[in-house]
Amino acid sequence: MARPNVLLICADHWFGDLIGALGHPAILTPTLDHIIGNGIAYTNAYAPTPTCIPARRELMTGTHARTHGDRVFNETLPMPNLPTMAQTFRDNGYQAYGVGKLHVYPQRDRIGFDDVLLLEEGRHQFGMAKDDYELFLQDEGYAGQEYGHGASNNDYMVSPWHLPEYLHQTNWTVREMSKFIARRDPRKPGFWYMSFSPPHPPIAPLSAYLDMYRDIEIDEPYYGDWSGGPSDWPYALRARPVGRDTYSPDALKRARQGFYAQATHIDHQIRLVIGLLREENLLDNTVIAFTSDHGDMLGNHGLFAKSVMYENSAKIPMVLMPPAERDDLGRNVHDDRLAVQADVFPTLADICDVPIPDTVEGLSLVGDEKREYIFGGHGEEDRPTRMIRDTRYKLVYYPEGNVTQLFDLHDDPRETRDLSGDPEHVNIEARLTDLLIENMYGGDVEWVDDGKLVGTPDPNPGSTHPAPNKSFGNQRGYRFGHSGPATNMPSRM
Repeated sequence: MARPNVLLICADHWFGDLIGALGHPAILTPTLDHIIGNGIAYTNAYAPTPTCIPARRELMTGTHARTHGDRVFNETLPMPNLPTMAQTFRDNGYQAYGVGKLHVYPQRDRIGFDDVLLLEEGRHQFGMAKDDYELFLQDEGYAGQEYGHGASNNDYMVSPWHLPEYLHQTNWTVREMSKFIARRDPRKPGFWYMSFSPPHPPIAPLSAYLDMYRDIEIDEPYYGDWSGGPSDWPYALRARPVGRDTYSPDALKRARQGFYAQATHIDHQIRLVIGLLREENLLDNTVIAFTSDHGDMLGNHGLFAKSVMYENSAKIPMVLMPPAERDDLGRNVHDDRLAVQADVFPTLADICDVPIPDTVEGLSLVGDEKREYIFGGHGEEDRPTRMIRDTRYKLVYYPEGNVTQLFDLHDDPRETRDLSGDPEHVNIEARLTDLLIENMYGGDVEWVDDGKLVGTPDPNPGSTHPAPNKSFGNQRGYRFGHSGPATNMPSRM
């Protein structure tokens, strides 16, 4: 049998439990459910640095933040001088192509792929006048109208997609990925990376998918004994631009409907790539993996978006369907070992018999080796947070104000009860605190004195509301002729 092809699928903001087969009460994901039925779901997979750029650096290099160099969302930090997953497969005889969001700098760095078609969500401030999706819209007569729906990249208002369906970025991503596969060199195996921007806001789903959720009961946000309101939060949460009471209950329900609609749209479109693989007689010898860069709090505990260490932000999907001949890897398996994004690289390489570079720090998930805990965190000088997660408990630490939280994820998977300071858990808290201190590096060591966490003072004690969000969630507008022909509105209907 020839070496397997690889289809690696990555979504953005897709939290770990947002899959029907994993018990989510509302989401419709028939494709992912089917993939899990033919493979493995790693049900305790995490993004140790749950924000776009650091997470993608970990995914592509197989290394942790201490090695790849970013845990603060550094938008102009070049990729580290490390072998990437794409380059490693390519060096071993694979043709490697990517479509969608890379979120690297410089933006046209192909990070080892033969070629990449980019969709960068309007980030023109870093030197790229138009990404490949925008060039496509221009060719179709809709130049500059990507954000004509009026929704923004970091807000949770919902506005239906405003252009013809075939122009939607999810459809474009699948169509261009399919073209790469159809135009492959048949003498070489393929490494194909399909990277979706949704369900990351803007929440602008196709109306047909929004309609699917009108009659489905939508799960409501949940809160814990520590998340009653901003006055109860650590400073790092109080200072976030979007928090509890930002949206009315009706607006929040619509946000969830729209978010789920975008996820289901992705799920359905993935089937087209699978269908192409089947019709090209490639499916049985293709590894299909699905994951995301991080999750989204989506109103739980009154929080939104990512970068915090709670489950909806840090826990991610990690689904693997092995080639048909690899029955030894199992079918319809739910594997609860602790996994991280750095594990994707060695896992796929292991299945494909591709040598794993010595620089890779992740573990192959098809082997027997398991980690005992995960160390994670986000931020350094500005609102930092750190985490230790073992096989049952999670310790979250906020140095500003020296706040510690402890959760029993076995009995309390929604993190509603903070057990820090509880006499019955004092030994568990001490053990995880020692692990946290042991893993700290850089400026973190200043938060420790004589082996104890001391943190730093609360920068704004008593504050309950962040500064107004004057950027309107990084709102984008019409693009009138930036380094190209001006938008001609109204364009064809």
